[in-house]
Amino acid sequence: MTSLLITAQAASGGAGGFLISIMPLVLIFAVFYFLLIRPQQKKMKEHQGKISAVQKNDEVVTGGGLVGKAMKVDDEYVEVEIAKGIRVKAVKATLSDVMPRGSGKPAND
Repeated sequence: MTSLLITAQAASGGAGGFLISIMPLVLIFAVFYFLLIRPQQKKMKEHQGKISAVQKNDEVVTGGGLVGKAMKVDDEYVEVEIAKGIRVKAVKATLSDVMPRGSGKPAND
């Protein structure tokens, strides 16, 4: 009977020790989630919203750094005019930024 009591006490003390030893890992994960993961997910969701809302005549920046005006918008592609009469077709998912119509200032200012 006494060996059963000793075993029960050792098991309960071991479980408490386990919880105490795992607590720093849980705290580290919580800090990483709130300081790194959550803000990055929020920023990515905002970026996807901007990309999906691109419209004709919006100024766009491609992943390669080309800046131009969106002339035609499909579900997957955007036709971008990078100079007068020069149009390129870009995959919509590769756009890095979208600025509303008329927000850009002239290059020679």
